[in-house]
Amino acid sequence: MRLVIARCSVDYIGRLTAHLPPATRLVMVKADGSVSVHADDRAYKPLNWMSPPCRLSEEPGVWRVVNKAGEELRITIEEVLHDFSHELGVDPGLVKDGVEAHLQELLAAAPHTFGDGFTLVRREYMTAIGPVDLLCRDGLAATVAVEVKRRAGIDAVEQLTRYLELLNRDPVLAPVSGILAAQAIAPQARTLAEDRGMRCVVVDYDTLRGIQRDDLTLF
Repeated sequence: MRLVIARCSVDYIGRLTAHLPPATRLVMVKADGSVSVHADDRAYKPLNWMSPPCRLSEEPGVWRVVNKAGEELRITIEEVLHDFSHELGVDPGLVKDGVEAHLQELLAAAPHTFGDGFTLVRREYMTAIGPVDLLCRDGLAATVAVEVKRRAGIDAVEQLTRYLELLNRDPVLAPVSGILAAQAIAPQARTLAEDRGMRCVVVDYDTLRGIQRDDLTLF
């Protein structure tokens, strides 16, 4: 991990163009090759970034980060205030609890839960910011990213949003839509997810396991 605090301007040159005027920012370079530019707000979300595979070249006053599609993140540095590198080692990753991990496994085996024609591309599809629980194709062969939770709140929506922003930069996968799948979804999370174009699916753990409930019901 390399952390550089510098006064810089940033330009993204590709399918979309974006410009950040000069300001003091944090530039983060990870071992996987990803480069992200952060301000002192917005919590975890970078102002701009380039996901691997990409190539970083450093010239006096200019960093150029180019991906396999030829898009470029250009960082023009006016002054370096801090430049620090440290080896973090291999991270074990997030360990899901037993029910959530099993729920993901069951949904991977039954992608039709999300709709007719759904097929599984890969479980734990790895990205630069972590694994997408399920990457699927819908009945029209469009890519769908599925985030699986026991109980989904605002954090789950934000997590899926980050994955979608990243996946939609890949021309092979784009356009990618999102599904939030959980045993229970908080009303605020559902509102935010649907506002961002995501679909919410409430799943029944026992039904997926093939267990019929013995509860007496009126209907």
